[in-house]
Amino acid sequence: MHSIVILCNGEFPRKDYPLYLLESAEAVVCCDGAAVKYLRKFGEKKLPEAVIGDMDSLPKRLREKLAPIVIPVEEQDYNDMTKAMRYVLEHHPDVTDIHILGATGLREDHTVGNLGLLMEYTRMFDLEGIRVEMVSDFSTAFAITDSCELHVGKGRRVSLFSPDNSLTIKSEGLHWSTDGVVFDNWWPATLNRADADVIKLTFSHPSRALVILD
Repeated sequence: MHSIVILCNGEFPRKDYPLYLLESAEAVVCCDGAAVKYLRKFGEKKLPEAVIGDMDSLPKRLREKLAPIVIPVEEQDYNDMTKAMRYVLEHHPDVTDIHILGATGLREDHTVGNLGLLMEYTRMFDLEGIRVEMVSDFSTAFAITDSCELHVGKGRRVSLFSPDNSLTIKSEGLHWSTDGVVFDNWWPATLNRADADVIKLTFSHPSRALVILD
């Protein structure tokens, strides 16, 4: 397994699981000002592999100090998380797991945008054989693109989202069936829970959906 962490400049993780991912990753790529939080936690004895972004939130003194690993990307078509994704895929062709931390919290607009991008990455990048998850102190989110079985554990809270209002997702193993759900807003398939260790989701056609587990 080749695991990389992308650390965004949202809420820095405090709980054991996301901190474990951060500490055990083979490489860490910080988005701009997230480097400040990373160094506050680990100090200079454990530097990230790269600090990437438009550098609008990285203090000048730190930018100069970290110059060998700072990669400025000034274009504004995509956010720093997407720039970091592009870097990881280009520089780590053998990556198997990408864990995105710090992508939620502090600002709701960033949170919503980053969760939407998690689905968009399935169209932007070739992610075959790569698990991409957004992990916080409260949840794990990932995108799916077709029918699948998910080993989630009985009793786990499950929410589904999709930007495709023509998509229907039939479900087995969820407490409330999603068979008749129309994805025309954010809330219709949220706040569900698993009644079995494995849930089955059947798509009406290949599309994009987001799964968030507690």
